[in-house]
Amino acid sequence: MTPIEFQSILPLIIVAAAPIIIMLVASVKRSHLFVNIFSLVAFALALISVILVSNLAPVTIVPLFIFDKFSFFYIGLILSASFLVTLLSFGYFEQYEGDKEEFYILLFIATLGSSLLVASIDFISFFLGLEILSVSLYVLISYFRTNENGLEGGIKYLVLAATSAAFLLFGMALVYSGLGTMAFNQFTSRISSPDTNLILAVTGFSMIIIGVGFKLALVPFHLWTPDVYQGAPAPVTAFIATVSKGGMFALMLRLFVEINVHQYPSLILTFTIIAAASMLIGNLLAIRQNNIKRILAYSSIAHLGYVLVAFLATGSLGIQAVTFYLVAYFITTLGAFGVVTVLSVKDHEAEDIKEYEGLFWSHPVIAAVFTVMLFSLAGIPLTIGFISKYYVLAAGIKSSLWFLVIVLVVSSAVGLYYYLRIITAMYRQVVESYDKSLKIKISFPLSGGIALTILTVLLIWYGIFPSALITAIQSIINIKLGSGI
Repeated sequence: MTPIEFQSILPLIIVAAAPIIIMLVASVKRSHLFVNIFSLVAFALALISVILVSNLAPVTIVPLFIFDKFSFFYIGLILSASFLVTLLSFGYFEQYEGDKEEFYILLFIATLGSSLLVASIDFISFFLGLEILSVSLYVLISYFRTNENGLEGGIKYLVLAATSAAFLLFGMALVYSGLGTMAFNQFTSRISSPDTNLILAVTGFSMIIIGVGFKLALVPFHLWTPDVYQGAPAPVTAFIATVSKGGMFALMLRLFVEINVHQYPSLILTFTIIAAASMLIGNLLAIRQNNIKRILAYSSIAHLGYVLVAFLATGSLGIQAVTFYLVAYFITTLGAFGVVTVLSVKDHEAEDIKEYEGLFWSHPVIAAVFTVMLFSLAGIPLTIGFISKYYVLAAGIKSSLWFLVIVLVVSSAVGLYYYLRIITAMYRQVVESYDKSLKIKISFPLSGGIALTILTVLLIWYGIFPSALITAIQSIINIKLGSGI
């Protein structure tokens, strides 16, 4: 490995080394405070190293990885989200009586897997990163061994993830059989070759869509989502909803842009159906829910459907809209689950909507933060969620995706109902006969307050002044469909 290649993977080296150090420290003396601070420092160093080594891009480590501006941007986004999850986790796990240090080990390993996905340019590295991420999530979801919902969610995720991995592997095998290569950058030339079996290749890519759809919780591969979101610890749910999906979507961008997916009507039709179904079903199923985590789970299904609208748009505007929307989705979703995290107490998570009734009158700051996050999810102006949804609509209209644009507008209107339902509950005056046992008792941790403050400032700042983020995204994404990222 050359010095430049070694420098380019420095962020991943830091992320990979951190869990080893935590294991060594924990074997001598367990200290949750030390491990949490060390994790924050490690993620910060990895993030700083991304900024420092991004000037080296593009660096290709043949044949598995490429570290270009696109890779470094998404790795930076993943590391930032993991840093904030770590901040939120301290107060949450401090109340837990069991071992806490293993959580951070698993968090680093899952972050590493997601980062590998972002830089992958070959099916081998694709599957390697996916399995590193998935195996970590199995344990993270069921981290509280006495929580029946967590164990149920972990087992469901294990079974369904194994099934989706089988589809993914078989799809990769068909693509390799049809094209004779597993390298993304060779797909275009092999597809146009006369000895290519295009039927096998398209069938393989269709099966890969099933595996990808499971990880992104797109309809009809979404059935695991509400149970896993509800059963997993709140910080883990925040991680799954953001880092896990962000890494997979970045890889999907690279893969399907590389093969110029728009030249295959069958694949476009498949994505169109999935996008429309995700937007409609995600929002409709959320209406009847009374559990906050399940509401946010169905909301995330709908939001990934919105992202697919931009993904299906032609030209660089679509990819820019995808990236901007994912940044907005990370900020808003981390903030929403961050509120659930700081409101949760020992052996009880603040997930029932009844527990949020009158929250403004007892904890106005937290209620205000949650309100802003829900406004952003709904796409209300002056939030980053509004700008991101406008960006997606612009990309869809420019590419004449009228059906998907109409579905997006209608489903967004439906989504307003359950967001406003939560907000109304928080600002409702509580009657005297209200069951006081449902009231949330908050021991507000400093680390959680810092994380929510950062997220709220970013949400409002980029909602009012989005030009800096848009310019940064435009500068790192230089895409011509058919030639890759």
